[in-house]
Amino acid sequence: MSIKIFNTLTRKKEDFKPLDEKEIRMYSCGPTVYYFAHIGNLRAYLFMDNLRRVLKYNGYNLKHVMNITDVGHLVSDADEGEDKMMKAAKRENKNPYEIAEFYMNAFLADIDKLNVDRPEIIARATEHIDVMEEYVKKIIDNGFSYQTEDTVYFDTSKLDKYGMLSNRNVDEQKAGARVEFDSNKKNISDFAIWIKAPENHIMKWDTFFGKAYPGWHLECSAMGYKYLGEQFDIHTGGVDHIPIHHENEIAQSKGFSGKIPANYWMHVEFLQINGGKMSKSLNNLYTLKDLEEKGYEPLVYRMFNFTSNYRAQINFTFDAMDSAKVALNRLREGYLKHSEGLDDIEDSVIKEYEEKFLEAINDDLNMPVAMSVVWDVVKNPVKSKKLQNLLLKFDEVLGLDLKNYQKQENVLPEEIKKLVKERNVARANKNWAESDRIRDVLIEKGYTVKDSKEGTIVEKQ
Repeated sequence: MSIKIFNTLTRKKEDFKPLDEKEIRMYSCGPTVYYFAHIGNLRAYLFMDNLRRVLKYNGYNLKHVMNITDVGHLVSDADEGEDKMMKAAKRENKNPYEIAEFYMNAFLADIDKLNVDRPEIIARATEHIDVMEEYVKKIIDNGFSYQTEDTVYFDTSKLDKYGMLSNRNVDEQKAGARVEFDSNKKNISDFAIWIKAPENHIMKWDTFFGKAYPGWHLECSAMGYKYLGEQFDIHTGGVDHIPIHHENEIAQSKGFSGKIPANYWMHVEFLQINGGKMSKSLNNLYTLKDLEEKGYEPLVYRMFNFTSNYRAQINFTFDAMDSAKVALNRLREGYLKHSEGLDDIEDSVIKEYEEKFLEAINDDLNMPVAMSVVWDVVKNPVKSKKLQNLLLKFDEVLGLDLKNYQKQENVLPEEIKKLVKERNVARANKNWAESDRIRDVLIEKGYTVKDSKEGTIVEKQ
């Protein structure tokens, strides 16, 4: 069965046709390691992992590269402001290399907790400065750049078209067209590929341009070329990368080799919080640690992400997380019931489930539909080890680690069970005052009480 994926480059769903049937070559934009990743950032890596798992489920081998940006990423994607690594170093009074090491390890620990399958190659920008320098030199030799006193810019006017990914119309707007525009640029869409470092700039290297450092967009083009060649199959990232970062990657690659680097560009949508944006001012930039402190294991957040397709915005609420927590527990319990089952089931039924699941995941990673198939298996009244094994097979895509799950009894003392029963009666009678009173008693006794559409969860704090 063929895989269909939505290609941002063509703006349509296409049959996936790899360059090499034996190995899929893929590049994913990784984190800028200047602070902890929030759950919106982590959605991108859950999507990346979901794609990896679907490709492997279909029998493909992968050569997958993810970069770690530990130099050169300015506060603004448009070559403006301070380097994020330098800003973090000042904030914490540390060396930027220490900042990078600490937050890179924190990020890797987070994706491990989410059971994200690490890419085959994780490439740090600071370990590939020589590769980027040679890449820039060829762009210069090919006539796609110009130099100012302190910057080498990519000249987008030399391209046949700039803006093909975002479909922007940039008609060689000249410097001075806007008051805020950098007057050193010839065109409003030009961007820095090599930057001369100020005297007090710590992250700098001896290069053809003196002591300098690379522009942020350059690292992905250069490292993609080093490990995957001039052209590869898939490039992934967040939708925020489309208008600038990925446009500039395409521009650089065309300046370097005349080719668009990836045949398929896939982008994951934003995560919203309570129907709005995440922001520091709203104090809702939740990290995985924040979720754990609120009683949600990381795999609950993974489960939550299956409620929406990657190309649709998903709305994070704690009610939705409660539902995901209940759903994950029900999936695990259903898996265990099938593992204990002694019944047989027709192979034709297993085959039908497999075909429906494969059809869903191969339709642009349609995980909500795939999960509906999973629930049909869980709820099957026939309890069979064949269905247990089928769930294990599906979990190669889900990544919920069912094979290592062991039932953990939430044994409540008789006193607490009695209070819970009394509260359930009060809620059934819509006696909210009594329900709240009993909840407060449970909290005082050291238990968390969470009500959701799926039921009430009472656990020891």
